[in-house]
Amino acid sequence: MQALITNYYLISAMAAWLLAQFLKIFTGFFKEQRFSLKALFFGTGGMPSSHTATVASLCTACAIGQGFDSAVFAISVVLAIIVMIDAMGVRRETGKQSRALNIIIEELFKSDGNTFDTRFKELIGHTPLQVVFGFITGVITAIALSFVPAFDISFL
Repeated sequence: MQALITNYYLISAMAAWLLAQFLKIFTGFFKEQRFSLKALFFGTGGMPSSHTATVASLCTACAIGQGFDSAVFAISVVLAIIVMIDAMGVRRETGKQSRALNIIIEELFKSDGNTFDTRFKELIGHTPLQVVFGFITGVITAIALSFVPAFDISFL
């Protein structure tokens, strides 16, 4: 158990995810003018990208702990690139398609006087700016945690 709670790489990634989810509460409040604790644990999309923060923190932790020439760092970079491209690409397009389907369904049901209660989730992916802020959140988290003595990072 000691090894798990002092695993710098894992704690960095998890802390970055938690921080990004926490920040979404406030950025969502400013955008939508409503406060939602649901966004803390279940929110997708929004500012900053928690997926990006997670992989950026892991990648930064690997660079700090293992070095830029390590296989672990190389693997984490590839993973980070895939996640960030996916966040801005496939997931964002899915959100746009959901928005269009919701409009179409609403119009179809409106014409015959019925209502359709189920809506597709529209806020799924991220804008490039949300990904950039997720990246910054992740990098800062890993760097800050590298100074925690419990992690015993070899370069310190």
